[in-house]
Amino acid sequence: MIQYSFRLAARFAILLPGIIIAYFSVRNVFPYFDRRVPLSFAIVITYALGAYVFVPGIIRLIRIVRPAKHIPVYCVTPDGFASDPINIGIISTRRQLITVMEQAGWYVADPHTLRYVLRHIASTIFGWPYKQAPVSNLYLFGRKQDIAFEIPLAGGRGNRHHVRFWATTYEDTQPLSFRNIHWHHRKSHVHGDNLLWVGAASLDIGIALIRHNLQFTHMIDPDTNKERELIVQQLRDQKLVKKVETVNLGKPYWLVNRAWSGYLHTDGDMAIVSLRKKT
Repeated sequence: MIQYSFRLAARFAILLPGIIIAYFSVRNVFPYFDRRVPLSFAIVITYALGAYVFVPGIIRLIRIVRPAKHIPVYCVTPDGFASDPINIGIISTRRQLITVMEQAGWYVADPHTLRYVLRHIASTIFGWPYKQAPVSNLYLFGRKQDIAFEIPLAGGRGNRHHVRFWATTYEDTQPLSFRNIHWHHRKSHVHGDNLLWVGAASLDIGIALIRHNLQFTHMIDPDTNKERELIVQQLRDQKLVKKVETVNLGKPYWLVNRAWSGYLHTDGDMAIVSLRKKT
């Protein structure tokens, strides 16, 4: 009963700022723009400010004051909500990672900047090819991904396989587990070092609204295990794999995604690939 009360209070703490922002937007923001621009523009501007500025800002502030504490079962959105499961790892240098992923048919994603985001939106609307489209930033213990890769789907408007990687260090004197992977040690700037690139692989299959702020986002295919196996098999097909180890991060779970009506499921395992020397 006590735990339920705490969970209820935490949820209300997130809901209350949203109610306040909605009231503020209707009472002050919308009338301000309604007097200066046509009604349709006033609605769009009010929506954009609420969904993309006010709500994310207040939620991020809450997450700073009360950060999430969990083992790395999944990465999170910029405002701290659960997102793609962690399911793949590759032991390599940064240069090796790029080389083997490109050999397997993947493209390095462009940075998530305004220029590339606008290009991505245009390519999705008009069906233009964009093989290096940026992916949204997701976070693992407060860090956005160090690098991301993707494979566009033929005929799909913006639909694609994608995987985000974070550089970590690990202790190679004992069997790999989440206990000897050092999530806070970022050494990706040391290109010569052997690192464990921890990744979250998933498949975009459409567009949906985010539950808590009504932003547009990609809908993710629920079967994230399949995406992990895809990468492992592609690397094997290119004769790049020395061995594959499995690290269990937690029990199998079913996760409600941030996309409206979206969900993900995973067996809780991360496949860690050691590469052949020739790479």
